[in-house]
Amino acid sequence: MFGAIMTQRSSEGLDARRRRLLFRAWRRGVREMDLIVGRFADAYIDKFDDAALDDFERLIEVPNAELYAWVCGDRTAPAAQDSAVLRQLIGFHAQTGAASAARAGEGA
Repeated sequence: MFGAIMTQRSSEGLDARRRRLLFRAWRRGVREMDLIVGRFADAYIDKFDDAALDDFERLIEVPNAELYAWVCGDRTAPAAQDSAVLRQLIGFHAQTGAASAARAGEGA
């Protein structure tokens, strides 16, 4: 089931840093976080400027449980991690997570 959900985005045309971040976004080690962060990276990795890439790279380093709690709204991110990229990820997940849950319910 999950094999078909991996990235649909090619890394062709991306610089080495963006390719590395895209790879890491899809391989966090916890399937749900792979989907949350990977889909976000697919959508935005080529649109980030250097400062946003720095913020995204810092988010990639956050342990899965912490990042998941921030994204789902269970906990507030500390000021040092609260960035425009994190807020964008939270908004993206709110939109795509609801859509994914609705599609999953239709298939049940």
